[in-house]
Amino acid sequence: MSARPKTLIYVHSRGFKPGAADLGAICRDAIRAGIVRDRPEQVAAFDAVGREMAYYGDLNLALLSAAGLSYDAALDLRDRHYALKELGAVDKAKKFTLARYDQLPGKTSLKEFAADVAAPVLKGVGLSELVIRKLVPELGHYWQGEGEDHRTVLARVATRLGAALRRGDDILVLSHGIGAVVVYDALWQLCHESDGTGSAAKIESWITLGSPLGNETVKGKLKGAAEKGPERYPANIVRWHNVAAEDDYMSHDKTVADDFSPMLKQQLISAIQDHKIYSLAVRFGKSNPHSSVGYLIHPRVIRLIADWLEI
Repeated sequence: MSARPKTLIYVHSRGFKPGAADLGAICRDAIRAGIVRDRPEQVAAFDAVGREMAYYGDLNLALLSAAGLSYDAALDLRDRHYALKELGAVDKAKKFTLARYDQLPGKTSLKEFAADVAAPVLKGVGLSELVIRKLVPELGHYWQGEGEDHRTVLARVATRLGAALRRGDDILVLSHGIGAVVVYDALWQLCHESDGTGSAAKIESWITLGSPLGNETVKGKLKGAAEKGPERYPANIVRWHNVAAEDDYMSHDKTVADDFSPMLKQQLISAIQDHKIYSLAVRFGKSNPHSSVGYLIHPRVIRLIADWLEI
């Protein structure tokens, strides 16, 4: 095991979120429940890890509320706890199967099917970005570039990552949904802009959960996308694991290894691996394959976290 302090940094996704403390506790409890189930010998090691969160749920709340959407924070938190309780009752890793997934209430692949069919057509007629902005307003707002929210979100994530890198910690970053877009931009910025961090200090493991980074429009908006050669990509990641759940329309392109293969060819990263899973999460009475709890407690994600704990 590494002698360096281990730090797990979580970056959340789109949508309304509970407060930072409540969301952090849910994430911790989901991972811990999975470790108790699959790797009980690693519980003490996980409990000893430093855990941090780059939180911007307050900005999501302001944006979505201004758009006329309402949020019942107490109900959302209770439903998250209920989802975790149900997932925690699945007592064996081998039970996270397609057959069990197919039995979930309200399961549908329509959103992902629509995304798969529409993506190339919309890109061809120049509408892909407009649709993404409509479906994921937080991402569209983030893309506005130099706006205050963009700077604030990026700064919060980059500050967390940069501080841990400068301390020399052994870092695992877990990013969910559009959180992966912000993490990518932050790592690129830390690597290539005059922050002083550079690429010498590296994230040991980056796990993206339900990430849209394989989407062509999203890739074209990333920091460094206009650059050539090594300057195009971050060079401060050792291993990148991308986990995508069946029917998660946020990651309808479920692979990133093909999209970011130049990072391997240019020896900027040691490995990029894609993993497909079946999420058993149920939120508000129906299947929700994008649920963070469903990702965090899944045996594949637990195995990746446990492997990092053992380094």
